[in-house]
Amino acid sequence: MPLHRPFKTLLAAGALSLLAAGPALAEPAVELRGTGDLGVVIERATGSVALVDTTHKRVLRNIEGFGDLSHASVKFTRDARHAFVFGRDGGLTRLDLLTGEIDGRIIQGGNSIGGAISQDGRFVAVGNYEPGGVKVFDVETMELVVDVPATYEKADGTTDQAKVVGVVDVPGNMFVFSLFEAGEIWTLDMSTEEHEVTRYRDIGSMPYDALITANGRYYIAGLFGEDGMALLDLWHPEKGVQRILPDYGRGEERLPVYKMPHLEGWAMAGDQAFFPAVGRNEVLVADTRDWSLTQRIEVHGQPIFVMSRPDEQQVWVTFAHPDNDRVQVIDTRTHEVIETLSPGESILHKEFTPRGEHIWISARDSGHVVVYDTRTFEELARLPAESPSGIFFTHRAHRIGL
Repeated sequence: MPLHRPFKTLLAAGALSLLAAGPALAEPAVELRGTGDLGVVIERATGSVALVDTTHKRVLRNIEGFGDLSHASVKFTRDARHAFVFGRDGGLTRLDLLTGEIDGRIIQGGNSIGGAISQDGRFVAVGNYEPGGVKVFDVETMELVVDVPATYEKADGTTDQAKVVGVVDVPGNMFVFSLFEAGEIWTLDMSTEEHEVTRYRDIGSMPYDALITANGRYYIAGLFGEDGMALLDLWHPEKGVQRILPDYGRGEERLPVYKMPHLEGWAMAGDQAFFPAVGRNEVLVADTRDWSLTQRIEVHGQPIFVMSRPDEQQVWVTFAHPDNDRVQVIDTRTHEVIETLSPGESILHKEFTPRGEHIWISARDSGHVVVYDTRTFEELARLPAESPSGIFFTHRAHRIGL
């Protein structure tokens, strides 16, 4: 796809070249722009990403060379200049959003699905399935700073490496993550040279994903091996991990689970939390003041991503196979489904623009991304993409846990 506006160089580089060449050899001035309305769309089938402009709703460039993106995620640097792409092949790739080019790539593990960038912007942490553990790299040099193996003791007394999930950044220059097989939550303090690790054991069976609330206080891990969730209050870590919502599914027969729901996109709206039920066609609602379950909302299928519009008046829900051809919108005041949309086939990922006036939704098997007006539900644009999945906009650079 042609690049509508050239990505060449920054102002400093352009000014130096003009000075060196002299007035007679001066080149036309390059276009300057910020990165605040840029984003990337993962194109999983081709190991590429689409660099997008959210103001003009267009693809600027398709960039290849990211490896296996079958389950990829993206984090943005503090200045929103670079995007770090975490690949399933263990690749950690840095993309320059202004030049539209890859300017760093390493294979740091065997299988990674996510990570985080520290509060001060100096470190990028990668959570690994294989060999297990977390590796932390310098954002500028991409050199290894610390390697934390996820070693745990099994019931028979032997040790093993656990898959790491739910890596997030939290205030204090810390990372928090969960160990799937171990049933543990760990914190990694990067504020000192010692890089202290704190372990919270016996938090529940098979933590499969996690989220951090917008203020960085509560780290919540979903449990696949049992009902309920595990909550760590980072304002009062001495209290340890608390079990919340322990009984919401007890005594009920679950449906087959086609895909694990994601918790990163939990919807917070005032003192309510909206989140997916594992193996049920329900969105659950909890009171965040005491984390008690208050309501179940019947929806089209098994929810995967439950995300709140920035003004918290709507929750948008996507679903697992075989019901992944719809998107539903819930009014957070009435808890009613107020709209059902059909953007295409294999719908999963979506992203709001920073103030929530638009939402971008990827239709993987239809080969396009659809942009909607979140007030009128009108389709505004349909952009071609190669098996699009995750959508990530640069406003995430300035939010805890995103």
